[in-house]
Amino acid sequence: MAATTFVYKALDRNGGVTTGEHQGDDKAQVAAQLRLRGLTVIDVEEKSSPLTFEAIMDRYKRVKPSDMTVLARQLATMVSSGLSLLRALYVLEDQTLNTKLKAAIAEIRADVEAGLSLSQAMAKHPRIFSDLFVSMVEAGETGGNLEEVLERVAIQLEKDDSLRRTVKSAMVYPSLIAGFAVLVLVVMVTFLIPIFAKMFKDLGGELPALTAFMIGLSDLMRGYWYLMILGPPALIIAFRKWKATDAGQLQWDKIKLRLPMKIGDIVRKIAVARFARTLGTLTASGVPILQAIEITAKTAGNRVISDPMAEVAERVKEGQPLAQPLAKTGVFPIMVTQMLAVGEETGAMDAMLHKLADFYDDEIEARLKSLTSIIEPLMMIMVGVIVGIVVVSMYLPMFKIFELVQ
Repeated sequence: MAATTFVYKALDRNGGVTTGEHQGDDKAQVAAQLRLRGLTVIDVEEKSSPLTFEAIMDRYKRVKPSDMTVLARQLATMVSSGLSLLRALYVLEDQTLNTKLKAAIAEIRADVEAGLSLSQAMAKHPRIFSDLFVSMVEAGETGGNLEEVLERVAIQLEKDDSLRRTVKSAMVYPSLIAGFAVLVLVVMVTFLIPIFAKMFKDLGGELPALTAFMIGLSDLMRGYWYLMILGPPALIIAFRKWKATDAGQLQWDKIKLRLPMKIGDIVRKIAVARFARTLGTLTASGVPILQAIEITAKTAGNRVISDPMAEVAERVKEGQPLAQPLAKTGVFPIMVTQMLAVGEETGAMDAMLHKLADFYDDEIEARLKSLTSIIEPLMMIMVGVIVGIVVVSMYLPMFKIFELVQ
């Protein structure tokens, strides 16, 4: 394997800062060679290569939740089987197919060889390893039960991925029907109505209001067709920019909780389920409660729920049981705070939180099935109404002509 070029920053024997390049297999080897030269190493980083198409594609390549789940479970299995952490990381590096994750594991392995802990090395890759993942690994390293904690991480990631896939699969059919409805409307307005419009123009006379509106809509869509292509992406970009702002994100999270047809209720249950499972997993792994609350707030997925957590943490710091300030936020169902209070009293808070998460997962699945069973016929009715409006608008002038003939 060809040696890699590294850029280093170090102090010489006189205390002066020196920089340069050095070739080696990894950071640890380069650092060791520099120390042999009498330098005090400050930093060693791999020299960035020129941007290529593959490098750009790798930058935007995603690491799937399933990849992270497999990584956590495999690492837990190897560590529990007696393999050293470094050897386990070498094995993971060799067998990981995702290039972005493979590169991250290689850097983590090099950092661990250089003396960093696994959690510190993972923390240098926040786009791949979440606060939840890093904090649990840190707790496992401190408590000496890393393999057990990694197994919990894998279970947590599996549950989150399962919930995400349940929501996505429930929305596939309604989304297809909605897309079909839009396609039908565009085709009829763009191609069918102009045929009738020409015929009505030749006949003369005043058109019914609905017919005139549909012909005007057809002329608008054909005359400004580029707006149909550029409009939706522009709206999506504008919406994302608004949602990325602090005020926009909070407002959007409030809107989601108020969506009709029980959708807002499902959104709340998803946030509560994620909150309960994350907090339960963190506390069971030995993460301090205040740190666990802070991390859980970041992963809740809704500002309406996460924002009050700073106040909750303050009350817990003062000595209050967690259930009391959570109840005062007004965003959690009574069952959650009551069961949490029982868990605190019995010393089984983490188990109670996991029971709550499982309960809400089942609730979400049942609600989604109920919602899709209602949405599907509604979407079909919507398609029928769209087609009906277009057809009626085109036949109204004909009825008027028949009346005049009679």
